Amino acid sequence: MRIFVTGATGFIGSRVVSNLLAGGHQVTGLVRSEEAARKLSDAGATPQRGTLEDPQSWLSGIENCDAVIHTAFDHDFSQFAANCEKDRRVIAAIGSVLKGTSRPLIITSGTAMGDDDSGQPAREDFFNPANPNPRRASELEGNIQLAAGVDVRVVRLPQVHNTERQGLLSYYTPLAQQKGMAAYIGEGENGWCAAHVDDVARLYVNVLEQGESGKRYHAVAEESISARQIAEVVAEGLGVPCVSLKAEQAEAHFGWFALFATHDLRASGEWTRLQLNWQPQGPGLLDDLRDMDYSVFAK
Repeated sequence: MRIFVTGATGFIGSRVVSNLLAGGHQVTGLVRSEEAARKLSDAGATPQRGTLEDPQSWLSGIENCDAVIHTAFDHDFSQFAANCEKDRRVIAAIGSVLKGTSRPLIITSGTAMGDDDSGQPAREDFFNPANPNPRRASELEGNIQLAAGVDVRVVRLPQVHNTERQGLLSYYTPLAQQKGMAAYIGEGENGWCAAHVDDVARLYVNVLEQGESGKRYHAVAEESISARQIAEVVAEGLGVPCVSLKAEQAEAHFGWFALFATHDLRASGEWTRLQLNWQPQGPGLLDDLRDMDYSVFAK
């Protein structure tokens, strides 16, 4: 198959591209820079220059492809709502090309979209269109495109990690260094779900090859790692104290990160594993946090 991948040289997208090429697929990848284009060409894929801000400039690259995997996202979380709206516009633009065809569009969302406020882990078969998390915009637009006849499939991400990056925790760790403490709220019992980046990349390919239109898939290997466990490992790595804060202290300490630090982000991936025979194999989040090079944060 000929697959168009956005974010083709990104943390997740580059590994999706590698898995697709290893599986015999042809890949065209969206890249922003000449350097990224060379990197993609060296990997054996075809670069398509363009930006998320101007999707009309690269939609022609989709026309001869059999499917689109949309992994690109602007990770400036201080502008989270605006970037979620930008993602909605990109999904709408891609859908305009795929409408009326059988070509799949795999979009990306977050596992929090499956939280039904029951206190149980988020699940794949639930989506609340009134969810207060701005990431809802991606799935809302996905539903619009699905209703218009586009084969939309959703991969929902947890904290995606290796020893260099850990999703939202990539922002937590330097903040802990800056503040001189690794903090959590209350007892730190709120949990975070996670998966190794290599396992997540394999899931995108599974969703492409085995997934179904309209279904949501959770890239969850670990259902819940407590905020306190995370803080303890980061504190040890940085050589700073591990401190419990009150809920009313969260915003002053964490800034924009308080939105995530105070929430329970547990999610189940059991249904996804059963449907796609997806078996995560990578190390766990705490293992990767322990194996990080914390000296980079002291510079």
